Amino acid sequence: MSSDDDMPLARTNGNLSAPTISKAEDKAMDVDSSAKPLPFPMSVRNGPVDTGDSAHVNGNGKRKSRSSISNVNYQELDSDEGPSAKRPRKVDPDDSDDDVPIIRKNRLPPAASETAVAEDSDDDQPLNARLAKQRQSIEKHAEQEAKAINAKEAKAKKPAVKKPAPKKSTPRKKAIKEESDDDDVPLAGAKSRKRAANGISGKGKGKSNGVKKEESDSDEPIRKKVKAAAKKAKEESEEIGEEEDEEEYAWWNAPKKDDDSIKWETLEHNGVLFPPDYEPLPKNVKLIYDGTPVDLDVEAEEVAVFFGAMLHSTNNVENPVFQKNFFNDFKEVLKRTGGAKDRQGNNVTIKEFSKLDFKPIFEYYHGKNEARKARSAAEKKAEKAEKDKMEAPFMFCKWDGRKEKVGNFRVEPPGLFRGRGEHPKTGRVKGRVLPEQITINIGKQAKVPPPPEGHKWKAVQHDNKATWLAMWQENINGQYKYVMLGANSAVKGQADFKKFEKARALKKHIAKIRKEYNKDLKAESMADRQRATAVYLIDKFALRAGNEKDADNEAETVGCCSLKFEHVTLREPNTVIFDFLGKDSIRFYDEVTVDRQVFKNLRVFKKPPKKAGDDIFDRLTTSQLNKHLSNYMPGLTAKVFRTYNASYTMSTLLQDLKVDKNTTIAEKIKLYNDCNRRVAILCNHKRTVGASHEAQMEKLGDRIKGLKYQKWRIKHMLLDVEPKMKKKKGAEFFELDPELDEAWILEHQTFLVDEQRTKITKKFEKDNQKRQDDGEKTFPDKELKERLKVADELKKKLQKENKTKKVEADMKGPTVEKIEANIKKIDDRIRTLELQAADRDGNKEVALGTSKINYIDPRLTVVFAKKFDVPIEKFFSKTLRDKFTWAIKSIENEDNWEF
Repeated sequence: MSSDDDMPLARTNGNLSAPTISKAEDKAMDVDSSAKPLPFPMSVRNGPVDTGDSAHVNGNGKRKSRSSISNVNYQELDSDEGPSAKRPRKVDPDDSDDDVPIIRKNRLPPAASETAVAEDSDDDQPLNARLAKQRQSIEKHAEQEAKAINAKEAKAKKPAVKKPAPKKSTPRKKAIKEESDDDDVPLAGAKSRKRAANGISGKGKGKSNGVKKEESDSDEPIRKKVKAAAKKAKEESEEIGEEEDEEEYAWWNAPKKDDDSIKWETLEHNGVLFPPDYEPLPKNVKLIYDGTPVDLDVEAEEVAVFFGAMLHSTNNVENPVFQKNFFNDFKEVLKRTGGAKDRQGNNVTIKEFSKLDFKPIFEYYHGKNEARKARSAAEKKAEKAEKDKMEAPFMFCKWDGRKEKVGNFRVEPPGLFRGRGEHPKTGRVKGRVLPEQITINIGKQAKVPPPPEGHKWKAVQHDNKATWLAMWQENINGQYKYVMLGANSAVKGQADFKKFEKARALKKHIAKIRKEYNKDLKAESMADRQRATAVYLIDKFALRAGNEKDADNEAETVGCCSLKFEHVTLREPNTVIFDFLGKDSIRFYDEVTVDRQVFKNLRVFKKPPKKAGDDIFDRLTTSQLNKHLSNYMPGLTAKVFRTYNASYTMSTLLQDLKVDKNTTIAEKIKLYNDCNRRVAILCNHKRTVGASHEAQMEKLGDRIKGLKYQKWRIKHMLLDVEPKMKKKKGAEFFELDPELDEAWILEHQTFLVDEQRTKITKKFEKDNQKRQDDGEKTFPDKELKERLKVADELKKKLQKENKTKKVEADMKGPTVEKIEANIKKIDDRIRTLELQAADRDGNKEVALGTSKINYIDPRLTVVFAKKFDVPIEKFFSKTLRDKFTWAIKSIENEDNWEF
């Protein structure tokens, strides 16, 4: 492997590592340890920072601990478009942490050894050791498969081996050779050629009319058909936004374009939807400063409302950084708009945040929200219809004559920036985006959407190599925001397809890459050794590569290549502790076991005079790393490893499943989720146990116990119909489940009666609302009392059963067969819920969605569902089925598709 010593240094700040590592120095780093190395590679902990007296080899006794946000988001935007390398983060406006208690947000995921994989096993081996062993087995399988793929490709490319000329042992053979014009071709080959020349096939004479046409010629009619179809679609296209049904565009079956960089030929759309203008506060609602109500310019008042309306979000408004940033921006707005005045018009200088009182603003908006919740069904329906009508023109665009859904056509409203994790700019004012800041991208022949009256667009361009429709730059981080097509669009589907195909292509290179980086872990060159160590960590632990940051203007988030001295702690014999702010300013904390050589290397990279603030990989940058990886495979970058590892692992696990004809759908779903869970653990996709998890599990447990009680009652109905069944079935069959004690039964019976009352009352209210909406007279209250008698009768019936210990069969025409069929149905429901409970409990510390949505090839899920007759709806929600239409449809006729 060539050295990178002649390359420019990756970093120049702090203490720089030596360019080479001598064998003596390498040996000196291998400190003897009596502890047995833990199995690797594996995450051994993802929990609170250890404050005990563990043997940390860090060169620095203390390690700064940060608070944490619970859920790490591994979602990425795979695009290279736009004027900036920075990509906007898609944020669901309804996905807010505001109502989550602070104590929950500061908890970290527990140890991986405590992470339950919900499956039966009598193996005494710890979970970490089992998973590490399994991972090594999967990597060995990947190596063998890579060799097989490469051997097959090499064989296909290799020219046919010429057979030796016939031996000159007989005059007859010599004569034949002399008569032949094909001296270098075996006899059989010469005959075949002559037959081909005469129009004779190898298996029969006179059947061929000539040589087969070239493939390029046969493709020509297809190209013409595609062009004709596109032209026809364009001619028949309707106005944007109409709700006509169109035939689905099966892009996965379409011929590949000659120029893949051209994204569209024609593009029409209606621009973006701006948020409503600010509505000033009533005159009696004021911001109060030091006990004095103050008047503000409408722009400053709006900023005050941003803070006042969110007083319920204590995690934000009580955060000192949030307060400081808001107050600084608020003062700037005040200065620009004339400041604050009291009722007499005198200037009021706002100097201290602590003297501001936002309660009147909060109470006003809280009242508005409560009134909004109290709207009638008819009002909500009318408001939704009005909203839909306003949004309809922006929801769709015409892309090469096809109607495609636009993803995020709404311009972000102004407000206070919250950020994620410990973002240094949290609380700053997000300005209102004006048309003058927005660039429109549209086809040359299309009508440019008009900007709001009195405004103009920043620019209009016709870039058919870009997939965005509109773009602007936000004022907080200077990031570019893009209006893109929806997740179910052809463009997004093609991007997903390319991502997973690139990961599939890595299969044939992975063995070589792993072999070479394992070799370079001991390289003399510091640059080579750092690069090899970084690739190891990225491959084994799904670390992001990391990019350079502008510390003054961005959050100090890091990845593998930008790790600093203080982000890595070493513990003998082979445990590495990572603690840093990762993507979206979310704390990444994990303890992992590594190969001993990797442990030694990290010690070398942290060797004095390195200290806090210095880079660990100081002779490596992300761009250098990706450039090196691209030598193995075009387009290969560090992030492809996450997709490959997740998909390949899932593929291997699914292939090893044992499913028979007696396996139920619920059991198949659990088997799939068990594989998904293992992928999430192996790929380090952890999450904090949700605050509501225990309550949800308790509720699920109560549902199971409720079904067991129901089964017990139905069994006793069997005795009511046929008393002899007690002798036939045995007394044990009719015994109460041990989980159900008398106290629980009484509580459950009360619940059943109350539930019945609630259902009846809700149905009554719904019926009355419908009659009112239809202009009919509502039911009187006595109608409700009459209906509630059903609940009263249920209460009496249960009380009687408690006394007599007998249950009367209450079904129509009760028979033994009917009752036994009901018992079986209840058993099936209990089994299904128990599987769900085990599944949910196993998932409490593992983020299955991260891998399933972003990193596991969706075609693996489709193949599993198809192979084992499980409805795809059991794995993909409606949104995901739309997103992965290409995966569902592209292999529907393939029975042997493999990742």
